Amino acid sequence: MMNRNELARYIDQTTLKPGMTMDYVTDFCEQAKQNNFASVCILPNMIETADRVLHDSETKVCTVISFPLGCDWPDTKIYETQDALLKGALEIDLVMNVSALKSERYDLVDEELEGVVKTSHEKGAIVKLIIETPLLTEEQIIKACELAEKHHVDIVKTSTGFSAMLPRSTSVEDVMLIRSHVKAETGVKAAGGIRTTADTLAMIEAGATRIGASAGAEIIGGL
Repeated sequence: MMNRNELARYIDQTTLKPGMTMDYVTDFCEQAKQNNFASVCILPNMIETADRVLHDSETKVCTVISFPLGCDWPDTKIYETQDALLKGALEIDLVMNVSALKSERYDLVDEELEGVVKTSHEKGAIVKLIIETPLLTEEQIIKACELAEKHHVDIVKTSTGFSAMLPRSTSVEDVMLIRSHVKAETGVKAAGGIRTTADTLAMIEAGATRIGASAGAEIIGGL
């Protein structure tokens, strides 16, 4: 049976709402640190605020790149990653160019992955590739996994969870499909609509090694 602290280490405690104040993010990070979550995932403009709270703690600073649409060109994503790392990010959640993947413009996905992964790994940071499973077919999910492995992505992430633009939430089947098409050492992050302890444990059972959620305290409190 998993205990509270073990479950907390799966969770990227997430707040990506527009218009957050620095005081709000500071308090959010303080609570995340107390709960010993794996990371706090915040918008790029809040990296330095989060780093002031989380520096030298077990809870890492994670930020999103090209969130939520993934439609920026590779050089923009690479520059944004460089800036995020300079400001204190240790984990990068990159939104893949979903349109490029679906249009079979794999050269564009190759270019952004090569640049972002190289830039991040040189600074000791990890990369999670958000492939937006609700917008993809099974074949496209498998292709995204192949590209992620080709460029040594650390973790493949299901979704932004940006429900306003998505037809559905992340499913257990999404996680199982990704898990079956990446190496054992490659992580899988489930995100999008995960709000309860039962949801979280089901995703972990399916193969998730990280959980993106805004309800981390409630999730670990439900054990």
